[in-house]
Amino acid sequence: MLKGNGSRLKSPLLRKAKEADWTTEYLDLILSVRVVDSLDQAIEHINHYGSAHSDSIVTKNDESATRFLREVDSATVYHNASTRFTDGAEFGMGAEIGISTDRIHARGPMALEELTTYKYLIHGSGQVRE
Repeated sequence: MLKGNGSRLKSPLLRKAKEADWTTEYLDLILSVRVVDSLDQAIEHINHYGSAHSDSIVTKNDESATRFLREVDSATVYHNASTRFTDGAEFGMGAEIGISTDRIHARGPMALEELTTYKYLIHGSGQVRE
């Protein structure tokens, strides 16, 4: 059970996040949480510390969702749906052979298609991947 106002956590499983936690990829069931005062702060935090892979907002406010989808610089940005859908097979691309958060992927001769990048904007109503 947690007690206190967040500044004094009373559980051996919890600790206050440090700067290094925002840039660590745990590869485990570990979660770093930051409480922010505004949508601006949330978008700024994600664009600074995020992986640019997939991010989601859970809100009933369509204006906030639209801003989040537009301003978060990630390959896939969700509104009210799980980021676990970010998978080649889920997107109908067949077997996934890799992922990338780069902006340009091609090497060598390029035409317009090679200079095009994608950003997927997904709206949901609480869907999760099982």
